[in-house]
Amino acid sequence: MKTKLLLEIAITMLRARLKQTLVAALGVTFGIMMFIALLSFMNGLNGLLDGLVVNRTPHVRLFNEIEASKGQPVHLSEEYKHNHNFISSVKAGNSRQAIYNANKIIKDIEQDPRVLGLSRRVATQVFFNDGAVDITGVMNGIEVEKEIRFYKFRDYITSGDPIDIKNLSNSIILGKPLAQKLLANLGDVIQITTIAGERFPLKVVGYYESGLADFDKTQSFVSINTVQKILGESDSYVTDIMIKLIDINQAPGVAKEFGAIFETHAEDIQSANSQFETGTRIRNIISYAVGVALLIVAGFGIYNILNMMIYEKMDTIAILKATGFAGSDVKKIFIFISLSIGFFGCMVGLILGNGLTHIINHIPFHTPAIPSIKTFPVDYNPMFYVIAVFFSFLTTYFAGWFPAQKASRIDPVIIIRGK
Repeated sequence: MKTKLLLEIAITMLRARLKQTLVAALGVTFGIMMFIALLSFMNGLNGLLDGLVVNRTPHVRLFNEIEASKGQPVHLSEEYKHNHNFISSVKAGNSRQAIYNANKIIKDIEQDPRVLGLSRRVATQVFFNDGAVDITGVMNGIEVEKEIRFYKFRDYITSGDPIDIKNLSNSIILGKPLAQKLLANLGDVIQITTIAGERFPLKVVGYYESGLADFDKTQSFVSINTVQKILGESDSYVTDIMIKLIDINQAPGVAKEFGAIFETHAEDIQSANSQFETGTRIRNIISYAVGVALLIVAGFGIYNILNMMIYEKMDTIAILKATGFAGSDVKKIFIFISLSIGFFGCMVGLILGNGLTHIINHIPFHTPAIPSIKTFPVDYNPMFYVIAVFFSFLTTYFAGWFPAQKASRIDPVIIIRGK
């Protein structure tokens, strides 16, 4: 039979059960709407959480690890080198935290085509003097312009301008909880004492807030030149080299390669945050599973309605087959009905889903982890809509296929004889 005629019959059947058709379409609409909203919100949230790690963590970090010496004199002795020696209280063999020949290493790394950029850092322990009490903390000497470019350092400054630590000599940015503990306001001068006992005054020019209170209670940031001056070291004194790659997925291989070449410890972002990545994957799996489950439930609604339609339209199906319609034609009619419900529900669901994501994106959301975030994060990825359309038509097709198979096998003689 002609497709046009089959479509007209399918539309007639849909109109005859308009309420049930609308209920089935609403099931698809709700499923698509929640699928879009759920994936957009969850992926936006994952992007926010991933940003907390990716924006703060270098893809590859080079540093000197303080660890116990692996080679002991007893192993070099001819008398004992073949024995199994038990050694206790082994001390660290490397007491130097600075990277050897840092300038040469930096020059070589900058020429690597896989590297987007790098920044130097000097971290040292200090004491923040609060009257008669000394508060233990960490002073990070950074290249502030590179930190802003590669690690979005500016986003975590709640007060002040981060570039001031470069432009103003002897200036410091304090973690906000640390500043509150010291009762240090912007413009105040605080005193710090190094582990060597040297005392230095520094002017507070900003507050830093990462969202991790315990971390912020101990952290402070100054220019790398300031901390080198405080420690009495030269410009080549560097404790960490923070590397950003063009492709983050190359980090494990690059870290292994650089560690071997430059004879330093190298840590890649995947190894440093393996548990965090596992959580992201689990959240993504849950999001897709819930979304697909909603569409499958909507498919069962269409299946039930078409089954009921078959029982109610037995006479109509019998007459169609008696007047020359083949079983395949009847099957096409019911598949047309199912896909029509799916198409209508899908289109409305996409519109409502997009509207719901915009509503979510305008709900106020404040987190100390990222002061620049003001509303709930949403990911407007077009692929979510493509996936929604695909699963919508897939579930509605199979929801109509099984009842259509049943309708195509109806014997018109039995139905008419029974009447």
